[in-house]
Amino acid sequence: MLIKLHGRSLRALSPERSPEPFLGRVCTNPALPAAARSREILLVEGPCELPGGFRAYLTRSETGVARQPNVFFIGAEFPFLGDGDIIRIHPERSGLTVLYRRSSAFNSMLVTERCDNYCVMCSQPPKERDDGWLVDELFEIIPMMSPETPEIGITGGEPGLLGSRLVDLVDRFRRFLPRTALHILSNGRAFADEKFALALAKVGHPDLMLGIPLYGDLPEVHDFVVQARGAFDQTIRGILNLKRHRVRVELRFVVQRDTVERLPAFARFVARNLLFVDHVALMGLELMGFARSNLDAIWIDPLDYQRELAEAVEILDRARMHVSIYNHQLCVLDPVLHRFARASISDWKNLYLEECARCEARARCGGFFASSVVRRSRGIAPFAIAEQSGPMVAQRED
Repeated sequence: MLIKLHGRSLRALSPERSPEPFLGRVCTNPALPAAARSREILLVEGPCELPGGFRAYLTRSETGVARQPNVFFIGAEFPFLGDGDIIRIHPERSGLTVLYRRSSAFNSMLVTERCDNYCVMCSQPPKERDDGWLVDELFEIIPMMSPETPEIGITGGEPGLLGSRLVDLVDRFRRFLPRTALHILSNGRAFADEKFALALAKVGHPDLMLGIPLYGDLPEVHDFVVQARGAFDQTIRGILNLKRHRVRVELRFVVQRDTVERLPAFARFVARNLLFVDHVALMGLELMGFARSNLDAIWIDPLDYQRELAEAVEILDRARMHVSIYNHQLCVLDPVLHRFARASISDWKNLYLEECARCEARARCGGFFASSVVRRSRGIAPFAIAEQSGPMVAQRED
């Protein structure tokens, strides 16, 4: 079941409300000390007297509420909201956006929609606009996040275009959430400037990794996919500069029709030239944005590239590199690849199909992007787990 993070069905129950959007942290304790209420949004399930001093109020009942400012009826929407979640309320649009969920391991923060690549399968096409408010907002909410948050993802657009603001942002995470892993998705090109790579390294974040896509072993292949001449050389220089200054790097390779033929050659290139990277992720398509627009040109059924995928994984694994397969279902993978498959799809855009209800391997399978309903592999089928003399093995049902 998908998790809804945006909605426009709030209804104001009090005449006094903020004219501008505002942020707050969800709280379910009406007895919270008055001194701690100013940035908390009290969520109540039933009729009650609302205590004063909270930033706003969300109620699932339309009756029995006191006349406090910024009281909004939320009804049955966002049933998962709980203590510590951070939300944005837009009173004029009756809108609510969930920015951070304390209980989730998949919190991802968009910091810009601008990008200097134009990837043919980009799931979030770039927009050239002044969106610096996204970083301003993130600076504001970082101190509200739980220090026990396991990981935060930073995404775009291209975060490298933020320049020194990205460095400041990483430093703010380091100061307020030192035990939280930080994973930044970047095309790596900005780090061809060694001074920028060094500035990021000097922050000294204890658990930082950059996920950088590389779509082939040849410049012309990568540059075509990202639609930017010279991008391959800049990306490679960026990776080298980051690793030179001991910043961890994950290489990402999205498998699609234009890249699959050279997947084994890509693996050999990485094993010979980039052996020092920290992780290699071989990824399936997310069919949103340009990937949906270019679907017929880039889609290939995973069943049709199992040989290339298995060869690439074997090359990287034999080189003792940390390699994973993302965004693939177990039933479409060669069984020899199952141990490399990861449940990588964020919970808010993850679903399982009707066939999955009968699958005994579902608990180990990462499922599907919600966008997968557009095109699916002919290999999708439930598994039956058979106990044999050796370890448990998965067998497709007839």
